[in-house]
Amino acid sequence: MKNTYEQITLEERDKIAILGAKGLSIREVAKQLGRSHSSISRELKRNGASINTNYYLPSKAQERCLKRRSESRLLPKLKTSAIREYVEEKLKLGWSPEQISGRLRIDRSGQKISHEAIYQYIYAEAIHLVGYLTRRHRNRYPKKYSRKHQSSHIPNRTAIELRSDAADQRKRYGHWEADTVESSRTDRAALNVLVERKSRFTLITKMKNKTALETKKSIISKLKPLPDKITKSITYDNGCENTLHEKINKVLNSKSYFCNPYHSWEKGAVENTNGLIRRFIPKGYDITTIQKRFIKKIETRLNNRPRKCLGFRTPAEILKNFSGALGC
Repeated sequence: MKNTYEQITLEERDKIAILGAKGLSIREVAKQLGRSHSSISRELKRNGASINTNYYLPSKAQERCLKRRSESRLLPKLKTSAIREYVEEKLKLGWSPEQISGRLRIDRSGQKISHEAIYQYIYAEAIHLVGYLTRRHRNRYPKKYSRKHQSSHIPNRTAIELRSDAADQRKRYGHWEADTVESSRTDRAALNVLVERKSRFTLITKMKNKTALETKKSIISKLKPLPDKITKSITYDNGCENTLHEKINKVLNSKSYFCNPYHSWEKGAVENTNGLIRRFIPKGYDITTIQKRFIKKIETRLNNRPRKCLGFRTPAEILKNFSGALGC
C-alpha cells in the first residue's frame, strides 16, 4: 500500500478496467494495485461506473480526471476579496502564509484558509506578492557552514549538552540565544541579535564592529535592565566575538552555553530570526548606513508577528503575560 497519496495513472486505470471485467471486487482490485480500497471506490464514483460492469473505460476516466483538474485551476484560490485583502496586508507586514492562515481564525472568527491555498494564490494569481515571502523560491538549499575554527578558542566553554532540560524544551522563560548579523565588510558595523527561546522575543543592537568587546557591551546593555528571572542563560556559537562570555555572565548573573562546532542550527530560534532580519537587511548590505530607528522598527515588527509555535500569538503577547519587564 502506498504511504503517501499519488494521483491514479492511466496505466492503473487500464488495470482497474481489466480486473473489474474479471469480476474482482473493489478490495481485491485495490490489493493488486497496492492502493487503498477507498481510493479505488472514489475513482469509480468520479470517473466511471461500477467495477462489476463493463462501463468503466480507462480513456474516458482519464479525460474526466484531466478536465476536472484543469477546471479546478481556474477557480480562485482565495474565494473572497476580504480574504485576499487580508492576505496581502499581512504578507506586506512580513508574515508567512502559515502565520496568516493561523491568525485569520483568531482575527476573523468563522473564516479560514489553508497556508497551501495562500501559496497557490500567490504563485498562480498574484505573482507580484512572491517578493514578500520569507524565501522567494520554493526550493530549499542546505546551509554552508564555515570551517574557520578547527579547535575551541572559547575560554571555559560549556557545551550545549549540559544546558538544562528547562532551557532545551522551552519550559522556562529567561534562556536566550545570541548571534551576529554581519555587514558587507567584517570590519564594519554588525547587529547583535538576542532571542528568548520560549517566547521568541527578539532584541537587536547595532554594533560598531564584530568584536568581543562590542558584543559584550551590546548584550549587557539589552539584558542588564531586565530582572534575573529573564536572564538565566545565553547560548552562543563558537565565533571569536563570544570570547568574553564569562564577563557577561558576571554582570548578568547568567550562564553560557555553546553549540557544537559547525552546528549553529542548535540555536535555531536566533538562526530563524536572522533569516527574517535579512528580509529587511539583505546579505551584502553595509549595516553602517542603517539608522538605529530602522533597527528598532525591525525589532518591533518581529515581536508583533504571530508564530505558529506560539499558537499564532505574538512574542510580545506571550511575554507580556509572563512579565512586563521588556516593555512589550
